[in-house]
Amino acid sequence: MEPRLFSWGANSYGQLGLGHKEDVLVPQALKDVSCKCQDIVSIAGGGGHSAVITGTGQLFVCGHNKDGQLGLNHTEDVLHFALCTALSGFCVKQVACGWDFTIILVGSGLVLSCGSNSFGQLGLSQISGPCLIPQKIESLKEKVVNVAAGLRHALATTDSGLVLQWGTGMASRAKRASQGKALPLFLTAKEPCEVAGLEEVKVKTVAAGSYHSVSLTDEGHLYVWGSNKHGQLMSRDVFLTEPKKIDNQCFSHEKIGAVWSGWTHLVARTEAGKVFTWGREDYGQLGRHAVVPGGQQSTSTAPEQCLELLCNTPVSVPCLSGASQIVEQILLETMLRHMENKEVIGDSQHGFTTADTTSLTNLVAFYDGVTEMVDEGRATDITYLDLCEVFDAFPHDILSVNWRDMDLMCG
Repeated sequence: MEPRLFSWGANSYGQLGLGHKEDVLVPQALKDVSCKCQDIVSIAGGGGHSAVITGTGQLFVCGHNKDGQLGLNHTEDVLHFALCTALSGFCVKQVACGWDFTIILVGSGLVLSCGSNSFGQLGLSQISGPCLIPQKIESLKEKVVNVAAGLRHALATTDSGLVLQWGTGMASRAKRASQGKALPLFLTAKEPCEVAGLEEVKVKTVAAGSYHSVSLTDEGHLYVWGSNKHGQLMSRDVFLTEPKKIDNQCFSHEKIGAVWSGWTHLVARTEAGKVFTWGREDYGQLGRHAVVPGGQQSTSTAPEQCLELLCNTPVSVPCLSGASQIVEQILLETMLRHMENKEVIGDSQHGFTTADTTSLTNLVAFYDGVTEMVDEGRATDITYLDLCEVFDAFPHDILSVNWRDMDLMCG
């Protein structure tokens, strides 16, 4: 049987590659695919755009392109997967899609980026506006073997095991948690900066969530840093400014062979094949029930705070044992939950890409506008609000009007 590529879910920008912008509730086969489906070796999704890599190293992209995140030298949305011709001289090995930017690793170990650079997430300090064609990150001098993209930050690990991070997307939360203390340079860097605290280990792969980062060493150990709002970093601190090792005791004393990150949860597979999940669970993203000490399942009547605590510890999901690949799904979960409660959108979510609607994008743009002013010190006369919590409690249209009236909105 001829291999086929299917997609479904929210499709506000044509990111499903089906040739239209209508949401799709049932998986549909893509008919007009520029590449042969049997040649596709990996799929990635960002905040409204999608990318696939073929076995010959070609990159095909579609979806949201307002900031040039597709690398096609224009800013029009693309409804069918199109070849990124700007990379014709490269063999693409990996692609990582952030909210509005794309990080590309090619076979020679070079890293290129395109899209929005409003938070320095492209690692290109010489570029202030959007980048419409993938540009080489010149400051990465050593061969890179793995990359990852969060909401507004990116990561790379080199052949020698160094980890570098850039993009200021985590800075606001770090500043609030640090209470005036100086932050490590890598949290505020707009060019690749070595992550302090990993000097004694050799990292082979990296992963990123919305506001957290993860690294996996060659000895099978996990290190995490960033936001711990949903317990995904297994710490009592709300934010970790330096990498913290997760004890392998949490994984039945087995070494970790692979790790994936959702927006606010983590998945790890041990070398023996066991799959563990932990972190936020209110969409069922952990693939299991919360488990109380002693191995019993929690009741649905337990307080929300208690259920969240019960998901902060890795628990094995037996039905996933031996899984070879787990696709990370990028979701702005808090905002999405708010809109679902208000019946702004239905139940559909992307099958292989991400949940995204025009309303969701507007919320992110609003959030970015405020946090950028805080980061730059221009909003010094206001009390900073945790916008994710606010969005859970108030309709976003009321919030945006009120903040605009108080002259807090950019533009």
